[in-house]
Amino acid sequence: MPATLIDGKALALKVRAEVAEDVRAYGGSVCLATVLVGDDPASHIYVSKKHDASAEAGIESRDHRFPEATPESEVLDLLAELNADDGVDGILVQLPLPAHMDEPVVTRSVDPAKDVDGFHPLNAGRLFLGEPLHVPATPLGVMKMLEEYEVELKGKEAVVIGRSEIVGKPMAMLLLAEHATVTICHSRTEDLAAHARRADILVAAVGRPGLVTPDMVKPGATVIDVGVNRTESGLVGDVDASVAEVAGLLTPVPGGVGPMTIAMLLSNTLRAARFRKLGLAVPGA
Repeated sequence: MPATLIDGKALALKVRAEVAEDVRAYGGSVCLATVLVGDDPASHIYVSKKHDASAEAGIESRDHRFPEATPESEVLDLLAELNADDGVDGILVQLPLPAHMDEPVVTRSVDPAKDVDGFHPLNAGRLFLGEPLHVPATPLGVMKMLEEYEVELKGKEAVVIGRSEIVGKPMAMLLLAEHATVTICHSRTEDLAAHARRADILVAAVGRPGLVTPDMVKPGATVIDVGVNRTESGLVGDVDASVAEVAGLLTPVPGGVGPMTIAMLLSNTLRAARFRKLGLAVPGA
């Protein structure tokens, strides 16, 4: 029996409607500032979608775009201004940045309390300690999907393929916090298929089209495909389509994890506004 597809689009609409309702109940303005450097077409599309979603949720957005050759210092000056601006609740630096910029330096210049991407070391550290403030939106969206589809995590085997700071590592921490037994696999892992076949929950997040094949999947497993790869035949994930014949639950690409990322970014922005309204400082900041 083919896998049940997890409808990320429908769930994202539900989350966005809940955020819009919560923004209205919040009773004050909520503002997200985005910073985009360069001419990458995909990045411009992503940022525009984030602004459209913000407007639908009643969140004000400020759009800052720079040419490819902009000096790093100019972007850092803007971030300093946004950090100090009490009218801005969340700041998002769209990645990737141009090659002449030091990505960690730029992303770590965002105030941790306004870091709605959850990339700052202080937010990563809080997640590691089990005291999260802002968590990267993609793994947070995956957790929301698992909750919505009532996937049991406690005591289950979870395998995450990919160890990026944006998805793989925070994904593992979130699964661990729900008492799953977590294995992180990567490009140096020996016999990846053997590890993957143990998984009750398999998350693929490496950016390699069709990496996960049916022989790597435990029958009935929940398979989350975070990969978005542009090929001649269109967008495809890290999981081969034929895995649907083995898995129990499967996220499609497109229409799975992607829509949830934007929905959870909106949720993070409202969370940032609430946190700042209480006048709380991030410990260590």
